[in-house]
Amino acid sequence: MKTVFKSLVAAATMAVVATGAQAQEAKSLQELLDQVQKNRVSEARINQQREAEFQSARADKQALLRQAQADLQAEQDRGDRLQQQFSDNEVTLNEKAAELDQATGTLGEMFGVVRQAASEAYGRVSTSIVSAQYPGRDDFLAEMSEESKGLPNIQELEDLWFALQKEMTEGGQVVRFSTQVVNLDGGTSEQEIVRVGTFNLVGQDGYLTYDVENEVVQPLGRQPDGHLVASAEDLLDANSGMVPFYADPSQGAILGLLKQKATWSERYHAGGYVGYTITVMLVIGLLIGIYKLITLTITGGKIRSQLKNPGNPSEGNPLGRILKVYQENKNADAENLELKLDEAILRELPSIESGINVIKIFAAIAPLLGLLGTVLGMIATFQTITLFGTGDPRMMAGSISMALVTTAQGIIAALPLILTHSIVASRSKSIVHILDEQTAGIVAAHTEAEKA
Repeated sequence: MKTVFKSLVAAATMAVVATGAQAQEAKSLQELLDQVQKNRVSEARINQQREAEFQSARADKQALLRQAQADLQAEQDRGDRLQQQFSDNEVTLNEKAAELDQATGTLGEMFGVVRQAASEAYGRVSTSIVSAQYPGRDDFLAEMSEESKGLPNIQELEDLWFALQKEMTEGGQVVRFSTQVVNLDGGTSEQEIVRVGTFNLVGQDGYLTYDVENEVVQPLGRQPDGHLVASAEDLLDANSGMVPFYADPSQGAILGLLKQKATWSERYHAGGYVGYTITVMLVIGLLIGIYKLITLTITGGKIRSQLKNPGNPSEGNPLGRILKVYQENKNADAENLELKLDEAILRELPSIESGINVIKIFAAIAPLLGLLGTVLGMIATFQTITLFGTGDPRMMAGSISMALVTTAQGIIAALPLILTHSIVASRSKSIVHILDEQTAGIVAAHTEAEKA
């Protein structure tokens, strides 16, 4: 019984807490009944209050709804009025446009011609090097050709005519003026430059270009050949008179192409390691040839001096050493003397002919190395084609340059080496011929002396 009572008390307590009543724990069933009745009356009063508040809020919401509906209807009416007004304005605009076309008449065609002329003039003036001397003169033309929507007035027509006349007049003059020049290192300096019509700008660094986008004057990335730059320097230094000058009639396009032309240094380095090897062989071969030419010339001079004094042989030349061998073996028979003299000549030959065969070998190897470079270049070209295809020929330019340059380097190296070998070998043969001739004469004279 007590357990049931405690359960009822707990349930009643939870119900009281759920409704928000601050009830104490009932100690009996009677107390629990009283508390439930009190809570019932309290909850009924709360419900009535809530219902009244809801009824009041419902009336307010109804009023707001009616106000919103009225506002919506007003806006719809306003939209209809604006739509009608827009339609009326469209009709009015069309009527006014027709009246404007009728009033302007042929002036509309003139406006089109003027705008087209202004557009063409803007394209010419904005890219002209004359703008380097007179900056900002294309602003009016840009506004007239693109932004202007109305008919041009007399002042604008005169300005357009003046701009065209100014460009034509400046195109036939050679003018000297000062302006800021952007150097290749990024800095700027005030320089005096010469403008040749609308063709070229010339400054201290040679030919200059006009950057249209940034409106600055700057040197070419790389100047053309030396004689062209020399003519530009002569023009810059001249104060009057006629000066020969290489002008670019394309207003910089040809100079831009010449700027991309490979220099001799770039062509040489395109040969790579094969080209460097050919150069080393050429240098070594020429040095050997020059050395042998000098030594053989000195030796030949000593031999000619010895020929004038055969009775007094000298150790300082090959002929003198051979004559000394003869003097030491005068008493020998002709056969032994000939063997002795041949042995003396054989001792002289290595010093006379040394290095000559090296020149000959280099002259033969140089074209072969050039052919090797050609093969390597073609291999690299086909590898490039395999990787990147043939869409961009510039990808293969380096390999093809190596193939062609090494061939040229091999031929160029072989020609002077062959010429050097021919000269040195001829000089050596002439010395050996003199030695053989003198030896044969000595043997013949000795043989005659024995028979006598």
